Amino acid sequence: MDVNSSFVHPSSIVDDGAVIGAHTKIWHFCHVSGGCVIGEHCSFGQGVYIAPGVKVGNCVRVQNGVNLYAGVVLEDYCFVGPNAVFTNDKYPRACGPWKCEPTILRRGASVGANATILCGVTLGEFSMVGCGSVVTKSIPDRALVQGNPARVVRYCSWKELELKFEFLKGEKHE
Repeated sequence: MDVNSSFVHPSSIVDDGAVIGAHTKIWHFCHVSGGCVIGEHCSFGQGVYIAPGVKVGNCVRVQNGVNLYAGVVLEDYCFVGPNAVFTNDKYPRACGPWKCEPTILRRGASVGANATILCGVTLGEFSMVGCGSVVTKSIPDRALVQGNPARVVRYCSWKELELKFEFLKGEKHE
């Protein structure tokens, strides 16, 4: 961790072996476990837990009260709203073996507040999950999903995305 350029609030815990990129901010009462990798220019709100093995790209924002469990991967430019929930075992039990299944948020994916993302799914590039939705299946690129279970409401055009994501300007898309 580059202590000169990252900020970790004194109430947060960062375990040995955690990798934290430059200019990342970790706010009040967070726990960053050893063995996780966090990119540059990220922000983690109050009470976020990041488990061993979690991978977070650059320019990711995770709001208050989110737990990122083993198997979660957030690529660059992802957003996770407050109190969103990620699972990592389809059939969890108090005793017996766990079978962690990966959950992947592709570049630019956004998850609304209080949404639940079941393990084993992939949220496509620049997809959006509406607040309170329950995602049980993978979501295509640029899809906006809502409901329980989450269903595609519409797709965002590249033109819409270029207005919202400055870094997209100049890239060629279909």
